[in-house]
Amino acid sequence: MAATLNGPALRPGFAAPVPDSQQVFRRVLAAMSEPGAVQDIAIALTPPAPLDPATAAVCLTLLDFETPVWLDAAADNDDTRAWLRFHCGCPLAGEADGARFAVLARPEAAPPLAGFRLGSEAYPDESATLVVQAASLEAGDAVDLRGPGIEDRRAFRAAGLAEDFWKQRRDLERLFPLGVDLLFASGASLAAVPRSTQIGL
Repeated sequence: MAATLNGPALRPGFAAPVPDSQQVFRRVLAAMSEPGAVQDIAIALTPPAPLDPATAAVCLTLLDFETPVWLDAAADNDDTRAWLRFHCGCPLAGEADGARFAVLARPEAAPPLAGFRLGSEAYPDESATLVVQAASLEAGDAVDLRGPGIEDRRAFRAAGLAEDFWKQRRDLERLFPLGVDLLFASGASLAAVPRSTQIGL
């Protein structure tokens, strides 16, 4: 651990920031281009609890001073806030609808997906990306994914979500190209379900 100027210990970020962030960025791009396909970040990280390595790697790679991030109650603690401010320089949003990114460390208790920033007809890209920390990407009820990047359909599992999570996500499909992009993280693995993907229950 490294010490901050104020004294408390602060967990390190990437050991090699440039190549590590490039590698994780490639994994994120692969996940977004192949929805539901699980990727391994292949980088050792020891982030503050309750963040998993994949969650932390996504934050280190995608967050900066221009990307307000909202933390759910499980992730919103002094250690995580200090770690994100130090390594990412990102502002912390007080409300979910004010964030470009959100970290859902306890997705079973997440606020409604429709309450996050969905973009606008003029600027659909100004929507939120949600980093959903799942209990597992190998367990849980399967949903069928269809759309760009999927030849026919792909089964996807993520454990520890709210009971109506996928129904909420399917309800947003009628708003496309508005919506939210989902990055799922668990341990050192990640997967994505972008807004262009259709959900079959």
